[in-house]
Amino acid sequence: MTSAVYPPARLAWFVWGAGAALYLYAFFQRVAPAVMTEQISADFMLSASALGNLSAFYFYSYVAMQIPTGILADLWGPRRLLATGALIAALGSLGFALADHLALAAAGRFLIGGSVAVAFVGMLKLASHWFVPRQYALATGMALFIGIIGAVFAGVPLSLLVEQYGWRPVMAGSAVFPLVIALVIWLWVRDDPAECGYLSHVKSTDTKPAGKAWQQVLPGLKQVFQYRNTWLLSLIPGAVVGSILAFAGLWGVPFLTTLHGFSGTDAAAICSAMLVAWAIGGPVFGGLSDRLGQRNPLYRVGLLLLLLGWSAIALWPRMPGEWLVTLLLLNGFFSGCMIVGFAFAKESVPPQLAGTVSGVVNMGVMTGPMLMQPAVGWMLDRHWQGAVSDGVRLYSATAYQQGFLLMVGWLALASILIFFTTENSNFSLQP
Repeated sequence: MTSAVYPPARLAWFVWGAGAALYLYAFFQRVAPAVMTEQISADFMLSASALGNLSAFYFYSYVAMQIPTGILADLWGPRRLLATGALIAALGSLGFALADHLALAAAGRFLIGGSVAVAFVGMLKLASHWFVPRQYALATGMALFIGIIGAVFAGVPLSLLVEQYGWRPVMAGSAVFPLVIALVIWLWVRDDPAECGYLSHVKSTDTKPAGKAWQQVLPGLKQVFQYRNTWLLSLIPGAVVGSILAFAGLWGVPFLTTLHGFSGTDAAAICSAMLVAWAIGGPVFGGLSDRLGQRNPLYRVGLLLLLLGWSAIALWPRMPGEWLVTLLLLNGFFSGCMIVGFAFAKESVPPQLAGTVSGVVNMGVMTGPMLMQPAVGWMLDRHWQGAVSDGVRLYSATAYQQGFLLMVGWLALASILIFFTTENSNFSLQP
């Protein structure tokens, strides 16, 4: 029997937090390879392009799962979706740690990416049922903060553990975390407060028939792609996220240690600080755009500043360390401009297509690192001069310069494309 009261706040936050824990693990695994490049390269005898491709297997499945995740959330409910995702993430992490062949390691990364891809949608689905409407925005904003905590754990703490115990035992040990998450979600999380005897914050008239979810997908996708902004706002953020995750998520640590003499721990700390700056920049850009009532101007400014920042690093890779660190932190902060794109896209289509266009834009976001991590590695290999240390290839300033110029090129394209977007706040834009 359902009571006449809504669930207490601490119970609602516990339910949401169980889903958020999987999102934390998603960010951890997203950037973990950055502090293990030397060890993984030595174990599998990888070139830079092969290492970039191995890391990108996470993003291949993550991107592919974006739209199916929304459908599965309706068909299965967030409890089953998140518990299944966490269990598969544990198996993928263990498989990656125990892999004795590159193909098996890639399969492990692929499983991890596809499984943790359900975290964001799943926890937002829980938030819509367990929180009062005015707290939904707070829960959404907290998501990136939780994710960045996972990224920070994948920085200095992971670096120290890998140095002490090796990457395989540490990665195998990390599989315990999603296993615990799966157990907690299955035992104590419920899709709706009504299952625990409380009132739900979702009216029955607000829910869509789950069985029709699949049939609604293709018409919705076809319709959102009739709007020019959908195409543009899917291509632009890939340049932003591709740049920061290509650097902070993979190539930053070897760049900082090889060319600038930073220790592995200090390099990991710098990359983590970039991600924290990114987490701060998102709400700042989002809040300012809300206050201005416009999306385009701030997005333009952020892209231009990023283009200048990454251009300086690419063209002067041996700049003084203090200047470099300052620029990297600024690039992290200005990367927060991509948050504006979600509101921009949502306001570019009719309200009934808001969820679909958000999924499409998020696919564009994650396509950035999916393409850029292996692309930078490919360019490093093209300019490799034959230097090797302990079985690991060493790359020159010229090689990194050429790799980072790929990031600059996409940012330059994004800075041009943003001028072709159209502000639209009345949802009446014609295809």
